[in-house]
Amino acid sequence: MNKFLHFVDSLSVWVGKCFAWCIVVLTFATCYEVFVRYVLNAPTVWAFDMSVQMYGSLFVMAGAYALAQDAHVRGDVLYRLMTQRTQATVDLVLYIIFLLPAVFALTWYGYGFATDSWFYKEVSWSSPARIQIYFFKTLIPVAGVLIFLQGLAESIRCIMCIRDGYWPKRMHDVEETEDMMIHQQEDLEKEHH
Repeated sequence: MNKFLHFVDSLSVWVGKCFAWCIVVLTFATCYEVFVRYVLNAPTVWAFDMSVQMYGSLFVMAGAYALAQDAHVRGDVLYRLMTQRTQATVDLVLYIIFLLPAVFALTWYGYGFATDSWFYKEVSWSSPARIQIYFFKTLIPVAGVLIFLQGLAESIRCIMCIRDGYWPKRMHDVEETEDMMIHQQEDLEKEHH
């Protein structure tokens, strides 16, 4: 089971890191647009569409990554006071009630949007560039599948925690500064004792 969890986590992290480069492209394109618009008085026709697609791609494809890193927002005020078994039970129930239907809708309707978009070779109607958007719409069902896989892995983690009483290890790509400081403090305290 750990091999499956590791595979899904690795896939989500890899996809998240790949799409994180959208931020770099978006930053350079925005800087270029600002320069040509305000310095050269020659705005582009493609900058708005590209920024929407870059940000949208980053947003939709980061969902599985955030789930893999346990980085989604939750009510930590109460959650952190619970035992690990109770946390796992709450997470599992919420995955079944909210995540599963949302992922199903994202994948099902996203697939419909993407197939229609490819059929019509859909282009952007909001700018004179009229760039193709069917590639972008294809990311919607792809993101749904990735989030489903990561949600399945997280559900398995919950079941393992309910059974064993502790959370199985997960891959860590990044860590909150607060958590890093807590770990450093714990390490210092261990050294002094």
